[in-house]
Amino acid sequence: MGPFTLAVDAKSSGGISSDASNRKMQELQLEPKKFFASVNARDENPFDFLRILFEGVIAGGTAGVVVETALYPIDTIKTRLQAARGGGKIILKGLYSGLAGNLAGVLPASAVFIGVYEPAKQQLLRNLPENLSAVAHLISYRILVGVLTAGVLGGIASSFIRVPTEVVKQRMQTGQFTSASDAVRLIASKEGFKGLYAGYGSFLLRDLPFDAIQFCLYEQLRIGYKLAAKRDLNDPENAIIGAFAGALTGAITTPLDVIKTRLMVQGSANQYKGFFDCVQTIVREEGPSALLKGVGPRVLWIGIGGSIFFGVLERTKRFLAERRPNDQRYSKTE
Repeated sequence: MGPFTLAVDAKSSGGISSDASNRKMQELQLEPKKFFASVNARDENPFDFLRILFEGVIAGGTAGVVVETALYPIDTIKTRLQAARGGGKIILKGLYSGLAGNLAGVLPASAVFIGVYEPAKQQLLRNLPENLSAVAHLISYRILVGVLTAGVLGGIASSFIRVPTEVVKQRMQTGQFTSASDAVRLIASKEGFKGLYAGYGSFLLRDLPFDAIQFCLYEQLRIGYKLAAKRDLNDPENAIIGAFAGALTGAITTPLDVIKTRLMVQGSANQYKGFFDCVQTIVREEGPSALLKGVGPRVLWIGIGGSIFFGVLERTKRFLAERRPNDQRYSKTE
């Protein structure tokens, strides 16, 4: 092969390369912009369900206990404001009443919750089209709180733990009982087993939109910020995004929280016959503004709680990821 042949080949190759490059640039320019930020999870390592489940359980349980312990007094004030009818006086003593019993329920509930959310979210991100990644975050969390497929098991298990925990906690916060064991025993004896699940429907009605909106907001803001900054987020950044998502969602869902609280703390008095009767009675007797009772403490509590929860959650996930075997250390989908 002579020099002339090599020169022709080089020119030909260069022309082909140039044409390919131009075509690629045109394709990139024609590619539509995506409204939602997303991460393509299909190119990552094989889906490791057990690892993601385990890390989600540990991270979720840790985050749940930390945030509940830190902000329990604010939660107590919020509950007392919502439970007070008319211009009832709010007592500021015993703000940690019921904490120990509540943590006994928060730990497994948070562990189950995140333990199902993380693998469900990541599996959906792998299977849905990339431009539907925002929907993936929304659907995966709805699966968690209780409708269909594998995620429903975690959602139902979580709600079965969370509702009795919430009932006992709020009865103690409003001074009806002095210990969790007494609360469980007396509620069961006076109201039956169903008394421990008072307000179950309103609890799910509040938590379904709350969880879906909060996590969808958090995931999309976090991914969008990550793509804009072209780096992983640090702990303060995760905390700020979590605070914003939590505070906004908390404000939006306050009326549902007021109704849930009233149904849970009414006990055997049965002041309200159900969700709609509760709404009508509150509006008729106290005015529409009563549906926003406790909105200040709720937004403060969930805003600070979101910063702590998501900050601890991401930090714990990163801590666990750093201790994986070397061949399993990947983080783009997490």
